Amino acid sequence: MISIIGVRFKDVGKVYYFDPTDIVFQIGDSVIVETIRGIECGKVAIANKEIDEEKISSPLKKVIRKATENDLKIIEENKEKEKKAFTICEQKIRQHKLQMKLVNVEYTFDNNKILFYFTADGRVDFRELVKDLAFVFRTRIELRQIGVRDEAKMLGGLGICGRPFCCNTFLGEFQPVSIKMAKEQGMSLNPVKISGTCGRLMCCLKYEQDVYSSLLKTTPKIDAIVDTPDGKGRVIDVNLITGILTVTLNKSPNAAPHTYKVADVKIIKDGQIKIERSEIEKLKKLESN
Repeated sequence: MISIIGVRFKDVGKVYYFDPTDIVFQIGDSVIVETIRGIECGKVAIANKEIDEEKISSPLKKVIRKATENDLKIIEENKEKEKKAFTICEQKIRQHKLQMKLVNVEYTFDNNKILFYFTADGRVDFRELVKDLAFVFRTRIELRQIGVRDEAKMLGGLGICGRPFCCNTFLGEFQPVSIKMAKEQGMSLNPVKISGTCGRLMCCLKYEQDVYSSLLKTTPKIDAIVDTPDGKGRVIDVNLITGILTVTLNKSPNAAPHTYKVADVKIIKDGQIKIERSEIEKLKKLESN
């Protein structure tokens, strides 16, 4: 077993493990640690605990110290610098007539690097921009292109449900979301209905997918041939949540369809959930980052 603490560098971001070096930390404590980006200040998301050493893929870096008042003052000063750097970078982007949108700016705690996050439809030649920024700020400059999901996570906003974005409030990392999930959940494959404000598939499609996947294993699908208490028939509609099937009986195909509970029918030949190639091509962009 090995002692660790979990540290976040963003309010809603990935948790990284560090060696607490015999110091006891509480959730919410600010700590100074060394990362691949340099010296950074983060907040404790997981207090001291013992975990299996096999779960650690590489040697843990040690916590340098608990953040002091002076450290917190530096962070506040960096935030003011980031606002100014954002304005300057936007001006430089316009001067170079680059097709890119600046999203966020971050100073590392030790001021050894400034990171500029941007979105763009394609690749951007920003070499001259980097030179200009390096001349102005006299430090290392890194421009990092991000996707629209990351942009939404950074900026925040309200989703179509009227609540703040999940990615900006509690989702530490994005989970894969697919068109197949929307189809299996019986949703209309209308881009407006299944995409979030970022223009990609809604993250919340993932939340109930395990339940839908489980129900699909025992529930006849549309076009399934089933044996009902009234004879054989074909399933024409399914409500996975209530477990109610609408069935057209073979003996009276022109009559009004009947409804049955899943437990009351037996599957003779199950149907399949199909996604047309044209639908996949049309909605493919919704799956990208």
